[in-house]
Amino acid sequence: MKLAVVLFNLGGPDGPAAVRPFLENLFSDPAILGLPSPFRRPLAKLIAARREKTAQANYDLMGGASPLLPETEAQARALEAEIAALAPGIDARTFIAMRYWKPFAADTAKAVAEFAPDEVVLLPLYPQYSTTTTASSLKDWTKAYRGTGGWRAVCCYPTSLGLVEAHAEAIRDRWETAGRPDVRLLFSAHGLPQRVVDGGDPYRAQVEATAAAIATRLPELPDWRVCFQSRVGPLKWLEPSTEDEIRRAGAEGRGVLVDPVSFVSEHVETLVELDHDYAQLARTAGCAVYLRARAPGVREAFITELAHTALTALARQGDLAPHGGWLCPVGLSRCPCREHA
Repeated sequence: MKLAVVLFNLGGPDGPAAVRPFLENLFSDPAILGLPSPFRRPLAKLIAARREKTAQANYDLMGGASPLLPETEAQARALEAEIAALAPGIDARTFIAMRYWKPFAADTAKAVAEFAPDEVVLLPLYPQYSTTTTASSLKDWTKAYRGTGGWRAVCCYPTSLGLVEAHAEAIRDRWETAGRPDVRLLFSAHGLPQRVVDGGDPYRAQVEATAAAIATRLPELPDWRVCFQSRVGPLKWLEPSTEDEIRRAGAEGRGVLVDPVSFVSEHVETLVELDHDYAQLARTAGCAVYLRARAPGVREAFITELAHTALTALARQGDLAPHGGWLCPVGLSRCPCREHA
C-alpha cells in the first residue's frame, strides 16, 4: 500500500525578498481578513507594505529567514522513518504543504499525485483546530488536489499523549537545567480575535485542554496559567495576554517559564517574540527569572504520536476526525470533531 502523509503548516519567508509576498498571502486569506474579495486583496497589500520593515527586522534576528520549513522538513523525515518502523508493509512518503509560502499546496498536490498513493492522510501541524489555520489549509488543499487515493484529514489532537508528553519533557528539561527555580508556568498560545472564538471556533477550548493535560504531568509546577500572544490590530483579542501575565508575575516577584503550547516548531513567534521581546519585558517587569521551553520539534514522543495519528486515520471511516479521544464541548458550532463524531 502507498500512503502519502501531507503535513500542513503556515510557512514563512525563506529570504528578505519573500517577506512582503508572504504577508500579502497571509492577509489575503479570507479566514484571516474577512472582507469581500474586491476589498481584501488591496488591503492585504497595504498591510503588507506597512509591516514589511518590522517583519524583516524580526527575521533578521533569525538570519534573514524563517526556520519553519527546515524544522518541518526534519519532522517529515523523522515521521517517515517512524511509520516505516511501525508499519513496514506500507510505502509511506511525507509531503509538506504550507499555507502562505513555499511549498504551496498546489505544488505539493502535484508531487503527491505523481506518487499515486492509495491513501492520503492530511495531518496539520496545528494541534488545536481553528478556522484560521486547519480549516484554511484543508480548503486550500481540497481546491488543489486532483490525484488518486481517498483522503482522510485529522482535524485536531489537542490532548494526544505524545504531544502532551513532548511539551512536558521540554518544560521539565528547561526547568531542571535552570536549577529548578520557583516559577509560574505560562502556557502561551498564538492569539485570535475574540470574535472568531465567539463565532464558535474551538481553538481556545482546545488550547486550555492541552495546557491542563500537560500540567497534570508536572505536579512539581502547580502554579500555571493559559495566555495568548501575537496580538495585532485594534480588535479585541483573546485574554489574558502573555504580556499581561508576565507583568503580573513581575509585580508579584515571581519568575516565569513560558511554554509555546500551540506551536510544534520554532519560528518567529518563539525565537523572536518569546526569546527576545518577552524576555526583555520580563526583565523590565521585575521577573525573578525568565525561562522558555522549546517546541516539541522532533522529540520522540511527538513524532511517534504523529505516526500513530496517521496510521489510525487509515482505519477509521469518514474524511475528517480528531485523534486521541478528543471531542469539543457542546456549543462550539465551528468544530468539525463534534460534527463528525
